[in-house]
Amino acid sequence: MSGLTDRNFFLLAVVLYGIATVYAVFLWRRGFRQDNRILYILLLAGMGLHTIAMIKRGFSFQRCPVTNLYEASTFVGWTVVTAYLAFGLVRRFRFIGAFAAPLLFGLGVFALMPELDKHGPEPIFHAPAASLHASLTLLAYGAFGLAGVAGLMYLTQERDLKLNKLRAALAFLPSLQRLDAITWRLLQVGFVLLTLGLILGAGWLKREKGVYLKPDAKIVWSFFVWLMYLTLLVARARAKRGGRNFAWGVMGTFAFVMLTFWISNVWSGIHNP
Repeated sequence: MSGLTDRNFFLLAVVLYGIATVYAVFLWRRGFRQDNRILYILLLAGMGLHTIAMIKRGFSFQRCPVTNLYEASTFVGWTVVTAYLAFGLVRRFRFIGAFAAPLLFGLGVFALMPELDKHGPEPIFHAPAASLHASLTLLAYGAFGLAGVAGLMYLTQERDLKLNKLRAALAFLPSLQRLDAITWRLLQVGFVLLTLGLILGAGWLKREKGVYLKPDAKIVWSFFVWLMYLTLLVARARAKRGGRNFAWGVMGTFAFVMLTFWISNVWSGIHNP
Protein backbone atom coordinates (compact mmCIF):
# COMPACT_ATOMS: atom_id res chain seq x y z
CA MET A 1 0.00 0.00 0.00
CA SER A 2 2.92 2.34 0.66
CA GLY A 3 3.77 2.32 -3.07
CA LEU A 4 0.35 3.68 -4.07
CA THR A 5 0.12 7.32 -5.10
CA ASP A 6 -2.56 9.74 -3.91
CA ARG A 7 -4.41 9.27 -7.23
CA ASN A 8 -4.38 5.48 -6.72
CA PHE A 9 -5.99 5.89 -3.31
CA PHE A 10 -8.55 8.28 -4.73
CA LEU A 11 -9.32 5.85 -7.57
CA LEU A 12 -10.01 3.13 -5.00
CA ALA A 13 -12.31 5.54 -3.14
CA VAL A 14 -14.21 6.27 -6.38
CA VAL A 15 -14.61 2.53 -6.97
CA LEU A 16 -16.25 2.21 -3.54
CA TYR A 17 -18.46 5.22 -4.31
CA GLY A 18 -19.48 3.44 -7.53
CA ILE A 19 -20.38 0.27 -5.62
CA ALA A 20 -22.34 2.42 -3.15
CA THR A 21 -24.20 3.99 -6.09
CA VAL A 22 -25.22 0.56 -7.41
CA TYR A 23 -26.40 -0.41 -3.94
CA ALA A 24 -28.30 2.90 -3.66
CA VAL A 25 -30.33 1.89 -6.73
CA PHE A 26 -31.41 -1.21 -4.80
CA LEU A 27 -32.54 0.99 -1.88
CA TRP A 28 -34.46 3.25 -4.24
CA ARG A 29 -36.27 0.27 -5.76
CA ARG A 30 -37.18 -1.05 -2.30
CA GLY A 31 -38.64 2.34 -1.33
CA PHE A 32 -36.12 2.92 1.49
CA ARG A 33 -37.90 0.37 3.68
CA GLN A 34 -34.65 -1.01 5.09
CA ASP A 35 -32.39 0.51 7.69
CA ASN A 36 -29.34 -1.06 6.02
CA ARG A 37 -25.85 -0.18 7.23
CA ILE A 38 -24.07 -1.52 4.14
CA LEU A 39 -24.29 1.80 2.29
CA TYR A 40 -22.94 3.69 5.30
CA ILE A 41 -20.02 1.26 5.63
CA LEU A 42 -19.19 1.53 1.91
CA LEU A 43 -19.09 5.32 2.06
CA LEU A 44 -17.13 5.23 5.32
CA ALA A 45 -14.49 3.02 3.70
CA GLY A 46 -14.45 5.28 0.64
CA MET A 47 -13.98 8.33 2.84
CA GLY A 48 -11.02 6.64 4.55
CA LEU A 49 -9.25 6.09 1.22
CA HIS A 50 -10.30 9.57 0.07
CA THR A 51 -8.75 11.11 3.19
CA ILE A 52 -5.50 9.20 2.71
CA ALA A 53 -5.34 10.47 -0.87
CA MET A 54 -5.74 14.09 0.22
CA ILE A 55 -3.17 13.74 3.03
CA LYS A 56 -0.62 12.16 0.68
CA ARG A 57 -1.21 14.93 -1.87
CA GLY A 58 -0.81 17.63 0.78
CA PHE A 59 2.45 16.19 2.11
CA SER A 60 3.89 15.61 -1.36
CA PHE A 61 3.36 19.25 -2.36
CA GLN A 62 3.89 20.73 1.13
CA ARG A 63 0.67 22.75 1.00
CA CYS A 64 -3.11 22.60 1.24
CA PRO A 65 -4.17 20.45 -1.77
CA VAL A 66 -6.62 22.86 -3.42
CA THR A 67 -4.70 24.34 -6.35
CA ASN A 68 -6.28 22.81 -9.46
CA LEU A 69 -9.57 21.30 -10.66
CA TYR A 70 -8.63 17.75 -9.62
CA GLU A 71 -7.84 18.86 -6.09
CA ALA A 72 -10.88 21.16 -5.90
CA SER A 73 -13.21 18.35 -6.99
CA THR A 74 -11.71 15.88 -4.52
CA PHE A 75 -12.02 18.45 -1.72
CA VAL A 76 -15.70 19.11 -2.48
CA GLY A 77 -16.39 15.36 -2.60
CA TRP A 78 -14.57 14.82 0.69
CA THR A 79 -16.67 17.56 2.31
CA VAL A 80 -19.90 15.95 1.09
CA VAL A 81 -19.03 12.43 2.27
CA THR A 82 -17.73 13.66 5.64
CA ALA A 83 -20.91 15.67 6.26
CA TYR A 84 -23.02 12.66 5.27
CA LEU A 85 -21.16 10.37 7.66
CA ALA A 86 -21.85 12.85 10.46
CA PHE A 87 -25.57 12.96 9.58
CA GLY A 88 -25.60 9.18 9.14
CA LEU A 89 -24.78 8.65 12.80
CA VAL A 90 -28.49 9.39 13.31
CA ARG A 91 -30.44 6.43 11.96
CA ARG A 92 -33.19 8.59 10.47
CA PHE A 93 -30.73 10.44 8.22
CA ARG A 94 -28.68 7.44 7.09
CA PHE A 95 -30.39 7.18 3.73
CA ILE A 96 -29.00 10.54 2.65
CA GLY A 97 -26.20 8.30 1.42
CA ALA A 98 -28.47 6.83 -1.28
CA PHE A 99 -28.67 10.34 -2.76
CA ALA A 100 -25.09 11.37 -1.95
CA ALA A 101 -23.42 8.28 -3.46
CA PRO A 102 -24.21 9.13 -7.12
CA LEU A 103 -23.00 12.70 -6.53
CA LEU A 104 -19.73 11.43 -5.02
CA PHE A 105 -19.24 8.94 -7.84
CA GLY A 106 -19.87 11.59 -10.49
CA LEU A 107 -17.49 14.05 -8.85
CA GLY A 108 -14.87 11.33 -8.55
CA VAL A 109 -15.06 10.29 -12.20
CA PHE A 110 -14.87 13.95 -13.24
CA ALA A 111 -11.86 14.62 -10.98
CA LEU A 112 -9.93 11.65 -12.40
CA MET A 113 -9.82 13.16 -15.89
CA PRO A 114 -6.04 13.56 -16.55
CA GLU A 115 -6.33 17.08 -17.93
CA LEU A 116 -7.63 18.40 -14.59
CA ASP A 117 -4.52 17.52 -12.56
CA LYS A 118 -2.05 20.03 -13.95
CA HIS A 119 0.27 22.44 -12.15
CA GLY A 120 2.11 25.51 -13.24
CA PRO A 121 5.75 26.18 -12.34
CA GLU A 122 4.64 27.04 -8.80
CA PRO A 123 1.43 26.58 -6.79
CA ILE A 124 -1.35 29.04 -7.55
CA PHE A 125 -2.25 29.34 -3.86
CA HIS A 126 0.88 29.52 -1.74
CA ALA A 127 0.04 31.97 1.08
CA PRO A 128 -1.87 30.67 4.16
CA ALA A 129 -4.66 33.22 3.63
CA ALA A 130 -5.07 32.12 0.01
CA SER A 131 -5.19 28.44 1.03
CA LEU A 132 -7.80 29.27 3.66
CA HIS A 133 -9.79 31.18 1.04
CA ALA A 134 -9.77 28.14 -1.24
CA SER A 135 -10.61 25.74 1.60
CA LEU A 136 -13.56 27.80 2.86
CA THR A 137 -15.09 28.26 -0.60
CA LEU A 138 -14.76 24.55 -1.38
CA LEU A 139 -16.28 23.67 2.00
CA ALA A 140 -19.15 25.98 1.07
CA TYR A 141 -19.71 24.10 -2.19
CA GLY A 142 -19.69 20.85 -0.21
CA ALA A 143 -22.44 22.22 2.07
CA PHE A 144 -24.39 23.39 -0.99
CA GLY A 145 -24.00 19.92 -2.51
CA LEU A 146 -25.43 18.26 0.58
CA ALA A 147 -28.25 20.81 0.59
CA GLY A 148 -28.98 19.76 -3.00
CA VAL A 149 -29.07 16.13 -1.85
CA ALA A 150 -31.53 17.05 0.92
CA GLY A 151 -33.62 18.92 -1.66
CA LEU A 152 -33.74 15.78 -3.82
CA MET A 153 -34.83 13.76 -0.78
CA TYR A 154 -37.59 16.32 -0.15
CA LEU A 155 -38.91 15.97 -3.71
CA THR A 156 -38.75 12.17 -3.51
CA GLN A 157 -40.66 12.07 -0.24
CA GLU A 158 -43.22 14.59 -1.50
CA ARG A 159 -43.80 12.54 -4.64
CA ASP A 160 -44.29 9.36 -2.61
CA LEU A 161 -46.78 11.11 -0.33
CA LYS A 162 -48.82 12.13 -3.38
CA LEU A 163 -48.63 8.88 -5.34
CA ASN A 164 -47.96 6.16 -2.78
CA LYS A 165 -48.82 7.09 0.79
CA LEU A 166 -48.16 3.57 2.07
CA ARG A 167 -44.64 3.56 0.60
CA ALA A 168 -43.95 6.98 2.14
CA ALA A 169 -45.23 5.81 5.52
CA LEU A 170 -43.03 2.70 5.49
CA ALA A 171 -39.91 4.49 4.28
CA PHE A 172 -37.14 5.51 6.67
CA LEU A 173 -36.85 8.96 5.07
CA PRO A 174 -37.31 11.98 7.39
CA SER A 175 -40.48 14.07 7.24
CA LEU A 176 -40.87 16.88 4.72
CA GLN A 177 -40.60 19.46 7.50
CA ARG A 178 -37.33 17.99 8.74
CA LEU A 179 -35.88 17.73 5.22
CA ASP A 180 -36.82 21.35 4.55
CA ALA A 181 -35.13 22.42 7.80
CA ILE A 182 -31.97 20.46 6.92
CA THR A 183 -31.81 22.04 3.47
CA TRP A 184 -32.30 25.51 4.96
CA ARG A 185 -29.56 25.06 7.58
CA LEU A 186 -27.07 23.60 5.12
CA LEU A 187 -27.70 26.50 2.77
CA GLN A 188 -27.06 28.98 5.61
CA VAL A 189 -23.81 27.25 6.59
CA GLY A 190 -22.64 27.15 2.99
CA PHE A 191 -23.46 30.81 2.44
CA VAL A 192 -21.50 31.90 5.54
CA LEU A 193 -18.49 29.82 4.45
CA LEU A 194 -18.68 31.19 0.90
CA THR A 195 -18.90 34.77 2.16
CA LEU A 196 -15.87 34.31 4.43
CA GLY A 197 -13.98 32.66 1.58
CA LEU A 198 -14.70 35.53 -0.81
CA ILE A 199 -13.67 38.11 1.80
CA LEU A 200 -10.34 36.31 2.30
CA GLY A 201 -9.90 36.08 -1.45
CA ALA A 202 -10.42 39.81 -1.81
CA GLY A 203 -7.85 40.43 0.92
CA TRP A 204 -5.31 38.19 -0.84
CA LEU A 205 -5.97 39.96 -4.14
CA LYS A 206 -5.41 43.35 -2.49
CA ARG A 207 -2.07 42.24 -1.09
CA GLU A 208 -0.87 40.57 -4.29
CA LYS A 209 -2.38 42.80 -7.00
CA GLY A 210 -3.19 46.03 -5.15
CA VAL A 211 -6.97 45.81 -5.81
CA TYR A 212 -9.90 44.12 -4.08
CA LEU A 213 -11.65 43.19 -7.32
CA LYS A 214 -10.64 42.42 -10.88
CA PRO A 215 -12.72 41.59 -13.99
CA ASP A 216 -11.59 37.99 -13.79
CA ALA A 217 -13.86 35.14 -14.94
CA LYS A 218 -13.65 33.22 -11.65
CA ILE A 219 -14.26 36.34 -9.54
CA VAL A 220 -17.30 37.37 -11.61
CA TRP A 221 -18.62 33.79 -11.49
CA SER A 222 -18.08 33.54 -7.71
CA PHE A 223 -20.04 36.70 -6.99
CA PHE A 224 -22.81 35.56 -9.34
CA VAL A 225 -23.04 32.27 -7.40
CA TRP A 226 -23.03 34.23 -4.14
CA LEU A 227 -25.96 36.34 -5.39
CA MET A 228 -27.87 33.23 -6.49
CA TYR A 229 -27.62 31.68 -3.05
CA LEU A 230 -28.43 35.00 -1.37
CA THR A 231 -31.60 35.16 -3.48
CA LEU A 232 -32.56 31.63 -2.40
CA LEU A 233 -31.99 32.47 1.27
CA VAL A 234 -33.98 35.72 1.10
CA ALA A 235 -36.87 34.03 -0.73
CA ARG A 236 -36.92 31.19 1.80
CA ALA A 237 -36.79 33.60 4.76
CA ARG A 238 -39.65 35.69 3.39
CA ALA A 239 -41.81 32.64 2.71
CA LYS A 240 -41.20 31.32 6.28
CA ARG A 241 -41.20 27.80 4.86
CA GLY A 242 -39.74 25.88 1.97
CA GLY A 243 -41.50 23.66 -0.52
CA ARG A 244 -40.90 22.04 -3.87
CA ASN A 245 -39.90 25.34 -5.51
CA PHE A 246 -37.24 25.91 -2.85
CA ALA A 247 -35.98 22.33 -3.24
CA TRP A 248 -35.80 22.70 -7.02
CA GLY A 249 -33.99 26.04 -6.61
CA VAL A 250 -31.36 24.52 -4.31
CA MET A 251 -30.81 21.56 -6.64
CA GLY A 252 -30.73 23.72 -9.77
CA THR A 253 -28.28 26.22 -8.31
CA PHE A 254 -25.86 23.50 -7.24
CA ALA A 255 -26.16 21.86 -10.67
CA PHE A 256 -25.21 25.22 -12.20
CA VAL A 257 -22.20 25.45 -9.86
CA MET A 258 -20.97 21.99 -10.80
CA LEU A 259 -21.48 22.49 -14.54
CA THR A 260 -19.78 25.89 -14.73
CA PHE A 261 -17.11 25.66 -12.01
CA TRP A 262 -14.46 24.22 -14.32
CA ILE A 263 -15.28 26.71 -17.11
CA SER A 264 -14.77 29.69 -14.83
CA ASN A 265 -11.53 28.15 -13.57
CA VAL A 266 -10.16 27.59 -17.07
CA TRP A 267 -10.98 31.15 -18.12
CA SER A 268 -9.52 32.69 -14.96
CA GLY A 269 -6.15 34.40 -15.29
CA ILE A 270 -5.73 34.33 -11.50
CA HIS A 271 -6.73 30.73 -10.75
CA ASN A 272 -5.34 29.28 -13.99
CA PRO A 273 -2.40 31.50 -15.04
